[in-house]
Amino acid sequence: MLDRIRRTIARYRMFENGQSVAVAVSGGADSVCLLHVLRELAPSWDLHLQVIHVNHRLRGAESDDDAGFVRRLAAEFGLPFRVHEADMTQVSDNLEQAAREARLSVFRDAIRSGAAARVATGHTRSDQAETVLFRFLRGAGTAGLAGIRPVAPPGIVRPLLEIDRSEVVQFLQQRGIPWREDSSNASPAFARNRIRHDLLPRLTQEWNPALARNLAQTADWALAEESYWDAEIDRLAAAHLTARPDSLVIGTETLRQLPLAAARRLLRRAIERVKGDLRGIEFSHVNGILEMAEATEGHGRLQAPGLDVMRSFEWLRLARPVENGLAGRNYRLPAPIPGVFRIPGTELEIRLEIIEKPSSSAGSNSVYNETMDAVDWHRVSGLVELRNWRPGDQYQPRGAGGVEKIKTLFQDHRVPLWERRHWPVLTEGSSIVWAHRFGVAAQFAADQDSSTILQIQESRIACGEPGVYISDGFHR
Repeated sequence: MLDRIRRTIARYRMFENGQSVAVAVSGGADSVCLLHVLRELAPSWDLHLQVIHVNHRLRGAESDDDAGFVRRLAAEFGLPFRVHEADMTQVSDNLEQAAREARLSVFRDAIRSGAAARVATGHTRSDQAETVLFRFLRGAGTAGLAGIRPVAPPGIVRPLLEIDRSEVVQFLQQRGIPWREDSSNASPAFARNRIRHDLLPRLTQEWNPALARNLAQTADWALAEESYWDAEIDRLAAAHLTARPDSLVIGTETLRQLPLAAARRLLRRAIERVKGDLRGIEFSHVNGILEMAEATEGHGRLQAPGLDVMRSFEWLRLARPVENGLAGRNYRLPAPIPGVFRIPGTELEIRLEIIEKPSSSAGSNSVYNETMDAVDWHRVSGLVELRNWRPGDQYQPRGAGGVEKIKTLFQDHRVPLWERRHWPVLTEGSSIVWAHRFGVAAQFAADQDSSTILQIQESRIACGEPGVYISDGFHR
């Protein structure tokens, strides 16, 4: 068994020479076996072992006795010992999941703080089989069927993952090594226990004696598939997912052209980036988003746990739900000139600058041309402001045949709904002087005879807090 564990460690490159490894020991058979095994194998990698124990305080004195048992075991081996209290007595929903997350949080913190380079847990092939069956019953895809990963970020490793629980017990019994039995492991209140003690044994007896091994092999197969797809989706995400300050955007044409398997996985990656995880996201949610992406006109919306998806024309936007999302939508910024202005809620920066046009350039094209957003400064009689567009706003852009509503311009230019919320316009009183993308108003536009020009430049900036910087300048 030691040789098989050694090969597992080498196969997945679980350790590097000289690393500090925290062994997670609950006191149960699997974790006690893991500690004994790693003590024997540690010289092969010059590992520096320590023992870590998480006390959930769910079983009163029994939990404290477990902690005492592990403390004594660590002392017997002369290993550093740390116990973490994770009081779960107030958890009312999915206690099993909450306890698991509490343990993982402790393990991740140990690695990120530098207290250990790796944390080793005692998951076995039997745990793997139960996990795969449990996830299959819940409707998991290939990622879920990959089960328990041999190595998981940021450095959690499972050296016993190719060893059955029965082998663990045999190892301990042959060596006369004691362990603790967790009374909650027999409780049918937990789904994992019902699978372990009832469903899996019945399926093994009535359908397939090698079921546990086959389920573990399914996980191994799925893990290899996921490793390939992770690299491929990394490439697709870099090419097609656009990060915004509070969301991700992807073109619907991308999803329509990708093979279905790739489109589903790219969507899952986008959802995970937005939410932080994939909990509560089901097959129907992903398919619903793909169906929404089939349309090219109008708008659509889909909500899932922790996720709000909007489609507008040929774009999808994925974000976390926001209560009263229209609050803070409106803004109004005085615009002293010259100045550089960050538009709230966007990555847009507006630069306003006065340019005195030399008389020698009259009739030339050196300062003004048809593509520059340039205002004849002498046609502006008062203070200007930057604000977001409001329903009913209208003006005549330079080159247009007449006055147009900005809402109509949004439709004509296929501007997605979410980009309209903070859309900047420059105003003088009740008149619109300039609008983002649509340009300067005809009545304020500079021409060849303009001697003083207000130049308006737009640029994208890195995501950050919205605000405004105003340089020293003058007002009208």
